[in-house]
Amino acid sequence: MERRRVVEETLEAGASVARVALKYGVNANQVFQWRRLYRDGKLGVPPDGAMKLLSVSVADDEEHPKPGPIEVVSSRLGAIHIELPGEVRISLEGSVDPTVVRAVLTSLRP
Repeated sequence: MERRRVVEETLEAGASVARVALKYGVNANQVFQWRRLYRDGKLGVPPDGAMKLLSVSVADDEEHPKPGPIEVVSSRLGAIHIELPGEVRISLEGSVDPTVVRAVLTSLRP
């Protein structure tokens, strides 16, 4: 039995240490000890392609201020031409505020 394999099985989603220990015929306390060794990197060399954990530290917002808002400017200007029954024609070119478009189209309703 490979201790690393037993520990990794306990780390799967929904796994129970007690059930895994019972499956392999070992005491659950022993499996918890192996998990500590695994976490500390003392349970052998991980297999190729195994997940590697990175250390993380949390900093206060004051240490790293958030950047200000970013303005997105489209370099592509387009055109919209709308023809409605009754010879109503509307042409919109360049960047047009969507609220203005909505207001114009709403005003055309009878």
